[in-house]
Amino acid sequence: MKHLVVIRHHLTTDGLCFIRLLRIFLVIIWLCLLWSAFSDTAQAGPQRLPDYVGSAQCQECHQDAYESWKVSHHALAWTTPDAANILGDFNQSSFEHLGVMTRFSKGKGIHYIETDGPDGALTKYPVAGVAGIEPLQQYLLETEPGKLQSFDVVWDVEKQRWYHLYPEQELYGGNGLHWTGPYKNWNARCAECHATGFEKNYAPANRSYASTQSEIGVGCEACHGPGEAHNIWADPDLIYDADDWQGVSQVGLTMDFNRGVEATIQQCASCHARREPYTDGNPLPGTPFHDAYRLSTLREGLYHPDGQILDEVYVYGSFLQSKMYAKGVGCIDCHNAHAADLKADGNTVCTQCHSPAGNSNFPSLKLANYDDPSHHFHETGSAGAQCKSCHMIERTYMGIDGRRDHSFRVPRPDLSVRLRTPNACSDCHSDKTATWAAEQVAEWYPDGSHTTPHFAETLAPARVNAAAEVEGLIGMATYGGLPGIVRASALELLIQIDDPSIAERTALLLDDSDAMVRSAAVRLQRGVRDSVAVQRLAPLLEDSSRTVRMAAAREFLTISAVRLPPSLNSTLQMARSEWQQSLAAKTDFPETHIIIAGVGLATRQFDAALAAFQEVVTQDPQYVAAWTMMVRIHAALGDRNAALGVVDSAIKANPSDVSLSLLRADLLQ
Repeated sequence: MKHLVVIRHHLTTDGLCFIRLLRIFLVIIWLCLLWSAFSDTAQAGPQRLPDYVGSAQCQECHQDAYESWKVSHHALAWTTPDAANILGDFNQSSFEHLGVMTRFSKGKGIHYIETDGPDGALTKYPVAGVAGIEPLQQYLLETEPGKLQSFDVVWDVEKQRWYHLYPEQELYGGNGLHWTGPYKNWNARCAECHATGFEKNYAPANRSYASTQSEIGVGCEACHGPGEAHNIWADPDLIYDADDWQGVSQVGLTMDFNRGVEATIQQCASCHARREPYTDGNPLPGTPFHDAYRLSTLREGLYHPDGQILDEVYVYGSFLQSKMYAKGVGCIDCHNAHAADLKADGNTVCTQCHSPAGNSNFPSLKLANYDDPSHHFHETGSAGAQCKSCHMIERTYMGIDGRRDHSFRVPRPDLSVRLRTPNACSDCHSDKTATWAAEQVAEWYPDGSHTTPHFAETLAPARVNAAAEVEGLIGMATYGGLPGIVRASALELLIQIDDPSIAERTALLLDDSDAMVRSAAVRLQRGVRDSVAVQRLAPLLEDSSRTVRMAAAREFLTISAVRLPPSLNSTLQMARSEWQQSLAAKTDFPETHIIIAGVGLATRQFDAALAAFQEVVTQDPQYVAAWTMMVRIHAALGDRNAALGVVDSAIKANPSDVSLSLLRADLLQ
């Protein structure tokens, strides 16, 4: 019995020691594992962006969406030059334009276009790519290794004929607007919105391209983002950790459509907008619009003064003016994103909301029967009874491509009477006057929109004489009830007026909620003392929008040397670097070198300004303003011979330009 007690004692004691040792051992292991994890994290590389994998990878899990997409205009935005994709007549057909005979042929599976090249000589080019599917199809030609140009003679799919996009323009090799010129370059001007994962890769030193893309055509990843991480997330046999990836959602995609309507609209707008890009190619899907582009305002030549579309402005700028946008309507409320068509036919796409039943997603809608003669005053089923006929005027671009205005405006023939703007009524009733149309609208809707003021009544005269409309323009800019694009347009017109009080009266707009307004308000601060400008603009160097940060950085070039705190100087350099990077991404644009030349002039670096203007005229010999500035700089520096040499070169490139001849005569006096 005693032995049993002793044995039990040892077992108990030893067991307690063992347990204590085990606990210590487990703690040590836990600490080691913790250190190992910490060490691995510390030594691991930074999060990386996922790679593009191609739309074919999406098919297995998203069959319905894939089937809708693969026959869409998005998928067919850029295709290979195969017989299955080429719709034009290449059976020894020809087309003559202004004395230039273009011939279309094929042989051994290759399609050819013989036409005038950059030097004017007839050259036979193999078709390098196909753009679009209907209503027209355009062909891409490689004039230098890697350099693709959009050919101007295109195929009318409906009428089965060749036609020229610019029949009134007499364009020959050496002209910037010729099909071989910089404005028709596919790499710079078009490819970004016809490809997925596109990188331009332009080399300014030899003016060459080494462009790449993950996929030609607008693929799944053009909107959703590169799919590598998403594929891992979707594979049950793989371990997915969102922390391994940079800028992705919980499902591994950079664009998260659950972020809301505004994010979705901005993703669509990245291509469906008239804008200036900041990057070398496609921004990563999900990038906020104003971090990747500067949207064009309602400028003369692009929009009518009432905001209706004039030039090819690609939807976003007009949609921002609409009440639908203000109420939270988004692109995919009307459009099927994968098929790239409307969600319903005819008026049905509108009556899914505009009806007696309404739509619970938009509770402020007035419930009424809009698809009825009591509203549209036209025979049911007629063209005039279509919602789009009155509220989405159509304009034709590229000869035959009809595009509709997305501002969804109420027809205002009364503005046509006063301001000569177009109106939907006169589009159909071309045999009637705008006065007749205005009287009809007034009769149908005696208390309608035609009785309310419109910003066009200020914008139209301001385009002619902004100084006479200062009060109206400031009123437009500061009235929060107007769309941001309209307010920013008013601010742009105020920039040309030399009145220091404008800076004071618009300073509050530097804190506006709209990035376009903040950006436009920046330049108006040139009218204040440098110290005040620094105080007001410094916060914008850290604005949430790249558009605003770069606008502020540009303005610091016009501010005299002021000693800045180290922290502010660092912020300025970061914002200025963003601006410089955006310029570097567009050195194949003549317009970019105009900006660089302006910086050279502002900083009195005249050699740099001359070099930039020289690059402008090298890319576009018809850019007369650049030639003129070079002449004036040389003359101002006292180098008359250099000035004469430049003006002679300018006249040789532009023999019919009278202003250059007059400039030369001035130099000889």
